[in-house]
Amino acid sequence: MVKTVQIFYFFAYERGVKMPTKKKQVKKTKTKAENKEKKVKTEEEKRKAKRDKEIKKKMKKIREALQDQLISQNKFGAQFDDLIEHYLYLAELKDILKYDIKDNGIRYEVKTGNGYTTVKANESVKNLATISSEMRKLLEDLNLKEPETTLTGEGDPVKEGEGDDLL
Repeated sequence: MVKTVQIFYFFAYERGVKMPTKKKQVKKTKTKAENKEKKVKTEEEKRKAKRDKEIKKKMKKIREALQDQLISQNKFGAQFDDLIEHYLYLAELKDILKYDIKDNGIRYEVKTGNGYTTVKANESVKNLATISSEMRKLLEDLNLKEPETTLTGEGDPVKEGEGDDLL
């Protein structure tokens, strides 16, 4: 059957007869509301991309600082790297929860099945406190704390209690 159709088209083409082709698809025009919705989505996506970029930059700095502290304490090994990665995961999650609280607030409105609106507490607030305490415990387990030395203007380390005290 396929060959007969092909032969038919061949002879029709030789005689100059135009054969029907596939139906052309008509492009759907977008309404103003759809265009507005798309703009809002792209703005949200831009804001989210910017936020993700800031978080990644912050995580890189934290990773370097924690690794430097572990090296100064002569702690090496995959187990410490794994703990640092876990800490970074928690720190990233903490930042996401902060942004959620900033965007949605401490409380938000929800429609029930009956059509009523109720106000619910944002779970991110509770989760933020839990994650912060978990991060603190992890730092204590690794024995990582604030550095004991600070840098002066010249870049020389100065121990606490020493330095340029005016009194």
